Amino acid sequence: MNKALGTDSYFCAPYHSWEKGTVENTIGLVRRWLPKKTNLTQVADDMIVKIEDWLNHRPRKCLGYKTPAEVFNETSVAIAG
Repeated sequence: MNKALGTDSYFCAPYHSWEKGTVENTIGLVRRWLPKKTNLTQVADDMIVKIEDWLNHRPRKCLGYKTPAEVFNETSVAIAG
């Protein structure tokens, strides 16, 4: 997949949460709505969509204070154009 997309993949060591700060931060944000041990089969699809939307429309410093949705849309237009 990396060859086809021209990307690289990196993997963290097990139990090394400090190696994946963005992931840990995002999990913390999701926990605002879904506490630990929440049975995800019991969460309504519209709640999952609401959380996704909120995360994808939060500005990120690493993206120059753009949202992931903005960056994705800019990239999609550039690739399609």
